[in-house]
Amino acid sequence: MSLNAPTVTSVLRRTALPAALLLPAALLTGCSLADSGAGCDGSGAARKDLAALKVLSSPPAGATDPANYRGAGVSTGCDDDSPGPAWLHAGRVYTFPGTRQAVIDHYTRTAAAQGWHSGPAPQAGAACWTRTDDGRHLVLDVDFQLDSWSPVPDPGKGIGYEVTVGSNADGGAAGGNCTD
Repeated sequence: MSLNAPTVTSVLRRTALPAALLLPAALLTGCSLADSGAGCDGSGAARKDLAALKVLSSPPAGATDPANYRGAGVSTGCDDDSPGPAWLHAGRVYTFPGTRQAVIDHYTRTAAAQGWHSGPAPQAGAACWTRTDDGRHLVLDVDFQLDSWSPVPDPGKGIGYEVTVGSNADGGAAGGNCTD
């Protein structure tokens, strides 16, 4: 045995402290030590690409930002709180002086013109489409259920809705469709 070779005890001492410091940080942030490569870290460019999709800024004529969301525009996020790849999304909230059906009809025409394919809605009163861009599977959703927002968007004398585009962080279709 060489005098310069580390002993098992010295190796354990040198790795135990960094591991003890790293583990609580990983647990507090919800990150895993074994990264699958499909988490939120480094997803900024993909979220920016989602936010730039034309469909998010193509509302029906007369749609506006809710009165209590002035200047909100498109927001993006990444959800990494379940097994599998993280879910990237970009969305925008609008108010509209017409009906839900007029909103769905508008996005049905707009989505088709932009290469989206109709899929089954995830819930009654919503609409959903899918497409693939540069190998990334995308889901477009129009939803009228805004009661869980804080504050709840103020539609004025109309209706409120959110249009969202989402994708798995890894770009795959598994778990990223209209019925999920």
